[in-house]
Amino acid sequence: MARFPTSPSPNLLFRLFSSNKRSSSPTSALLSGDFQLRQFSAGSAARAAKDEKEPWWKESMDKLRNIGISAHIDSGKTTLTERVLFYTGRIHEIHEVRGRDGVGAKMDSMDLEREKGITIQSAATYCTWKDYKVNIIDTPGHVDFTIEVERALRVLDGAILVLCSVGGVQSQSITVDRQMRRYEVPRVAFINKLDRMGADPWKVLNQARAKLRHHSAAVQVPIGLEENFQGLIDLVHVKAYFFHGSSGENVVAGEIPADMDDLVAEKRRELIETVSEVDDVLAEKFLNDEPVSPAELEEAIRRATIAQKFVPVFMGSAFKNKGVQPLLDGVVSYLPSPNEVNNYALDQSKEEERVTLTGSPDGPLVALAFKLEEGRFGQLTYLRVYEGVIKKGDFIINVNTGKRIKVPRLVRMHSNDMEDIQEAHAGQIVAVFGVECASGDTFTDGTVKYTMTSMSVPEPVMSLAVKPVSKDSGGQFSKALNRFQKEDPTFRVGLDPESGQTIISGMGELHLDIYVERIRREYKVDATVGKPRVNFRETVTQRAEFDYLHKKQSGGAGQYGRVTGYVEPLPPDSKEKFEFENMIVGQAIPSGFIPAIEKGFKEAANSGSLIGHPVENIRIVLTDGASHAVDSSELAFKMAAIYAFRLCYTAARPVILEPVMLVELKVPTEFQGTVAGDINKRKGIIVGNDQEGDDSVISAHVPLNNMFGYSTSLRSMTQGKGEFTMEYKEHSAVSNEVQSQLVNAHNAGKASD
Repeated sequence: MARFPTSPSPNLLFRLFSSNKRSSSPTSALLSGDFQLRQFSAGSAARAAKDEKEPWWKESMDKLRNIGISAHIDSGKTTLTERVLFYTGRIHEIHEVRGRDGVGAKMDSMDLEREKGITIQSAATYCTWKDYKVNIIDTPGHVDFTIEVERALRVLDGAILVLCSVGGVQSQSITVDRQMRRYEVPRVAFINKLDRMGADPWKVLNQARAKLRHHSAAVQVPIGLEENFQGLIDLVHVKAYFFHGSSGENVVAGEIPADMDDLVAEKRRELIETVSEVDDVLAEKFLNDEPVSPAELEEAIRRATIAQKFVPVFMGSAFKNKGVQPLLDGVVSYLPSPNEVNNYALDQSKEEERVTLTGSPDGPLVALAFKLEEGRFGQLTYLRVYEGVIKKGDFIINVNTGKRIKVPRLVRMHSNDMEDIQEAHAGQIVAVFGVECASGDTFTDGTVKYTMTSMSVPEPVMSLAVKPVSKDSGGQFSKALNRFQKEDPTFRVGLDPESGQTIISGMGELHLDIYVERIRREYKVDATVGKPRVNFRETVTQRAEFDYLHKKQSGGAGQYGRVTGYVEPLPPDSKEKFEFENMIVGQAIPSGFIPAIEKGFKEAANSGSLIGHPVENIRIVLTDGASHAVDSSELAFKMAAIYAFRLCYTAARPVILEPVMLVELKVPTEFQGTVAGDINKRKGIIVGNDQEGDDSVISAHVPLNNMFGYSTSLRSMTQGKGEFTMEYKEHSAVSNEVQSQLVNAHNAGKASD
């Protein structure tokens, strides 16, 4: 979803009139503002009513913000959202994340989330801040739930990237920042936990510039740090703010401490200089050494942030109730409203031609289903409305399936609470009940055939065999698996053809553990879990020829098909995983049989002969063949392709590919040697080792197959003080020794079956 900023027009009235779709004159877009005003005063009552309506939604859109809160695990996202809801009046008391008080944070509505103190599902809410309506999505930090972040960012106009003032820029901070770039989401950064021992916001700011390549500068300076953290100085308006009251609800402006004047002057100049590098208007003032007023600086920061050329950095401590209200001011001041970003759709009636959506409620309805949930009243579908208006009782069309559906109930979400509404217009995030669809489907009112571009879904890297303990609970078990598969595109369910076991696949151990636990809690089905299996792949390393004749005569019509050609590896940078090319000149094989041959090769590549895992990064070229006037058929050629692939596969020197993970560890320096030695034992490669205070931060590439049960090992090696995160990096070839072990284990397993 591409987004580009649109700078506000100096003549708003002219722009509104010239974009009026129902204008009586086709040349109205060229008329001057003056002439338009005269036309307006002389226009009909209906025209006047129409033009009076436009400023209503225009103002309503200007006062709307759709934002997400994303960060590395345990950076304080949910705590921050809890404070935002409290200060905006959505909740009346603050509860802590781990649910120690028996309540838990509002946005962690699942029991599992409250017990584990982590966010598993993204949750949506809305609130009001100084006449602005803000839709917020709180997302998980754990890499296993990365799809929740992916689909939230797909539909948001802006985001808050939360960074820990002690941990700094961590591995998952880099991942979520990459996701924000993918969807071109303007963002502000919030350096949290300034009250913690070892807090250093300036170190974190430099890390963001180096590791995230942010063009950023602080818009605030903290007054004191750690236990002396008292308040913040706003560099734009040059004011000090202190937070009083039992929950920091009273923001009091005060004098800037005298001993901080020089630091404030230096940091404000740095802010102006950094912004002027990407904003021409401010650059002119800066180069001429003219004074910059707070309003001019604020406008320049807004322009640069919306253009994704600058990231303003806020500071505070959500847990200690300091700095949240100025961050909310920053959200409404610097992040875009829905009509300041351009969203694109693909017109299915014109060969997927890209269409810019106006983002106005006057256009045809275009809405994207970005998240599904099984609610108390059936399937709950979260929608982002990009254009037009959706009303309760309306009929809408699912463009992906062509089905016409009535909207029985329309709600606004506040975590797991709902508020019924009658209608929602462009720019809003709502949910509908009783609408059958899949994640990523587009809905319209039927006047257009637009689909929104899809989101990026990573491939699962780990599998588990699961089966219900009791045979009677099979129905509930399959119901649970179907529901979770529909809700989460990274959760896959399959059947092992050899053992007949149900195999679930996902993004990691925690991801699959959570789903097994949810099956037990939500569907009352106890399941036994087999040993985790890694999703290996196979590939070929050299070219190999094939020439196979499939001939069968058993009374009646026989089978005859001959295929000749070669198989070879694809280049390393290829985006495709399987390519088939027909290079036959003439009619050695009638063209009607070619799709059956391709299908046969694809089917054969689903299971390599080394360990039975899919074969990828291969190109199959058909150069010749032969057919029989009577005995040739699609089945004969499909079988010929399957046997030809199996025969030439060994000659192509196949290798096994295994998923390699990027592992980031944070351990006290005294355990560094032990941990590094253990990584080497697990055949890992250490690629980075930094010092952060008393801790060592080690980055390594480790095969996933050697990482099972690592959290327990790390705990015992570091007396419970070490922590690690892990995310998928790539599939790479295993060593000859490991390959022999895997092949022998696979053959032994087949023999025992």
